[in-house]
Amino acid sequence: MNDSPSASSDWKPRQPGGQAHHYGGQAVIEGVMMLGARHMAIAVRQPDGEIRLKSEALGGLHTGRLRRLPLLRGVIILWETMALGLRALVFSSQVAAGLEGEEEEPSPAYIWGVLAVTLLVAMAVFFVGPVLLTGWLQSQLGNDTLVVVIEGLLRLFLLLAYIWGIGFVPDVKRVFAYHGAEHRTINAWEAGAPLEVESVRRFGNAHTRCGTGFLLTVAVVAMVVFITLGMPTWWWRILSRIVLIPLVAAVSYEIIRFSANFNRYRLVRWIFKPSLALQALTTRDPDEGQIEVAIAALREALAGDGHSQPAG
Repeated sequence: MNDSPSASSDWKPRQPGGQAHHYGGQAVIEGVMMLGARHMAIAVRQPDGEIRLKSEALGGLHTGRLRRLPLLRGVIILWETMALGLRALVFSSQVAAGLEGEEEEPSPAYIWGVLAVTLLVAMAVFFVGPVLLTGWLQSQLGNDTLVVVIEGLLRLFLLLAYIWGIGFVPDVKRVFAYHGAEHRTINAWEAGAPLEVESVRRFGNAHTRCGTGFLLTVAVVAMVVFITLGMPTWWWRILSRIVLIPLVAAVSYEIIRFSANFNRYRLVRWIFKPSLALQALTTRDPDEGQIEVAIAALREALAGDGHSQPAG
């Protein structure tokens, strides 16, 4: 990774029309990570008020041909989001804590360990848990499809309850505000608007490719997939919920990508309106400083991909 100074405030990027790559990112502690076609950029607000930037050229799976293959790309991008997101989160926590010059890159063992624990907890709570909690209903209702629907609704309820609950934590609220800043900045870029605070402020907090919308899509796709399996033995039900997670994620990603590519049609916007509405749980209205950080991150990612460099 290469540290670089905050981007100049008078730069306007070239218009994004016709680009194949969808820029996006995620909020971190006091900052935003942006992923470009070939570069990742992180912008974090330091305790002294300055913006710290870090950029890294992407390679391997992040830019290879496999990332462009339908279905497979969904699994790759999910892993990419988690792995790069964790690295960005560690960096942002160190910068926000004032550890300038003392940041340490997390080791591969640390990243694999954290991701493994995260995946295991997520699978246990959101996939295996609903199976165990609804297993007794089969003998009571006598309708396999209804039982699986209830399982899916319970999964969705647990997901929404978790997102709603963490939204009351003060530090998470700030992350959600940076999430809103990230969305507004991407919306402005995709609309061809100048990457300036006043321009970006006019855009909304919701975005069609948001990870929150992806989670809602996962819940719905999982329900459909599991209904087709019927009600096998309880151990196969549990195993199937785990084994089919990559397939569910892959299909969900393609649906989200479809909604983004065809969002100009009213029917598509209507179908995916719940996804946009759900983002109210994970975004907050950002202040001027948070928007400035998101703009700095996107400018850095754009510059790394060869777009017009900001003035020095």
